[in-house]
Amino acid sequence: MIFNLFKFRDYRLLSKLIMTYFLLTVIPMALLGYLAYKQYTSSIEKQAGEYVPLLLEQAHENIDNQFYEIKKLPNLVYNSSQVIEILRKDSYENKSGLLQDEFYVNSFLTRTYISSGSSPVLGVFILSNDRTFKAVKADFAGLDEHAYPFSPDVEPESKETVILPHQTSLRFEGNQPFIMLKRQLADYDNRGNLGTMFIVIDLTFLSNIFNNLNIENKADIWLMNGEGSIIFHTDASLIGAVDENITVYPLLNGSYRTLQGDNSRLVSKNTSEESGWILSHSILLKDLTEQTDLMRNVTVFLFIIFVILSTSVSVVVAWNVSRPLYRLTRLMKKVEKGNFYVDLPVNSNDEIGLLANSFNSMILEIRNLIQQNYQIQLRQKEAELYALQFQINPHFMYNTLETIGMAVEEGENDTVVKMVTLLGRMLRYSIGNKEKFVPVWMELTHIKDYLTIQEIRFEERLLFSITEEINTAAFFTPKFIIQPIVENAIKYGLDTKERLEISIVIRQHCDLLNGRDEIAFIITDNGPGITEDVLTELNKRFHSNPEVNRDGQFGLMNVHARITMTYGEQYGLKVESTVNSGTSVTVTIPVIRVENVHSVLERIDENDCRKNERCHCR
Repeated sequence: MIFNLFKFRDYRLLSKLIMTYFLLTVIPMALLGYLAYKQYTSSIEKQAGEYVPLLLEQAHENIDNQFYEIKKLPNLVYNSSQVIEILRKDSYENKSGLLQDEFYVNSFLTRTYISSGSSPVLGVFILSNDRTFKAVKADFAGLDEHAYPFSPDVEPESKETVILPHQTSLRFEGNQPFIMLKRQLADYDNRGNLGTMFIVIDLTFLSNIFNNLNIENKADIWLMNGEGSIIFHTDASLIGAVDENITVYPLLNGSYRTLQGDNSRLVSKNTSEESGWILSHSILLKDLTEQTDLMRNVTVFLFIIFVILSTSVSVVVAWNVSRPLYRLTRLMKKVEKGNFYVDLPVNSNDEIGLLANSFNSMILEIRNLIQQNYQIQLRQKEAELYALQFQINPHFMYNTLETIGMAVEEGENDTVVKMVTLLGRMLRYSIGNKEKFVPVWMELTHIKDYLTIQEIRFEERLLFSITEEINTAAFFTPKFIIQPIVENAIKYGLDTKERLEISIVIRQHCDLLNGRDEIAFIITDNGPGITEDVLTELNKRFHSNPEVNRDGQFGLMNVHARITMTYGEQYGLKVESTVNSGTSVTVTIPVIRVENVHSVLERIDENDCRKNERCHCR
């Protein structure tokens, strides 16, 4: 991702403007439209998923109420005592009596169950003692009293049994959907069995209930028992079939979504607590969101028209802006190569024209000021180096004079003479600021004088040692690179330590990675140390632009700034410290021998010139 961003930065301005237009206009609008569509369709699905189960619950309650009334129908037989007496008979002397009884019972069944126009009963059958009594609304076929697992001799029972169409061979004209209610008729007076009654219920009344749930006829609605046998379905051809998905339906009432691509459906179910039957509702999601899809298609069409028009306008505007800048870029490349005799034609008074005028004025000004600016840069760099050195001297003098003053007050004449001698030598070393480099032994003598004065001042609280692992007369170093570090160690070390020990080691080593010979000044103390956060921030500042910190207080940053300005960023200070364990500061400079000190000075001046030339050429 970051790599792609860098590549985008290198694109032509025309490409950037067009891509930015797409990123800020087309893509956000398309994304917002897509999210709005998905959110709206999801909201529709959620609302339907919550609303349909409520409708199913209400519809199922109506169905249960209807079947509750239907289950009362067998009890109407007991309203006729004569029918009960006929059912109790087990034989006849002649066929005439049998026919009379059949006519009476059939007439009673017709009046009671069939004649009412609103009755859902298709037919009534009573099997008793090898007799069959019946009353029907339509022609039927397939009734076989011997095909049922009951007989007049079974024990009486009052519980109703529901027989589904696929469980019987009975069929009515027109193949009307039905269920059959079976009930044993008990003889409560004689504690016997009067026979078995079958009431065939026309299920077309369910169509009215289902129509309220399927106003646009786009949903499938069906009623099935707990085993998945379909009792009634909006698709009549499926009545009597078995729903193969019965095993995957959730146990709880509610809605769920099937994932089948374009045929994904929203399925809702409700299970009756009375009968255990399941009322299901299924609709294609694309039918549920049909109006939303139509609006989506219209919106997409309008969006495409908008993108085409707006893109055309943006390309024209971007081209008018980028073409003059492209010409300016070509001229700038010539200027980068050192050709300052170029001119950019001004064809307008807008921002591009103002930019062209400014460019021409800039080129003219550069031609006039290159030499003058180059000289100023050289003087400024030299002045900065001297300024950093002079910032250190007053600090040395302040501490030294304070110590001498205390010795005078106490009448310690020998100490005063010694300290004045040391101070005079330090001042002579400090005043000679015209020299950029001094032998290492002179820098060490200077720091030894400084530490001796501090040792006199703090007596036994301060100890120091200087170890020379190189020939200090054979190498040169910048002036005043050790004293600020030592002064800093004394300042913070004596505040917390009863006895401060300072060790200075000078050694030469080779950087194998870069192939450089270096001299390292290692200043170590047993002071309070530096916390991890402060140490991290300090080393971070070392790796930033050292000139930024040149106006700060005396100390590490000024020394580091001088070294990096003189030799480059590969040299300078490195601080290592642990809290309560002391601090170690390593000052690294390149090896400068006596015989090549002048060539090093010339090379530094030459590098300064080249840097300034590159700055002016750009």
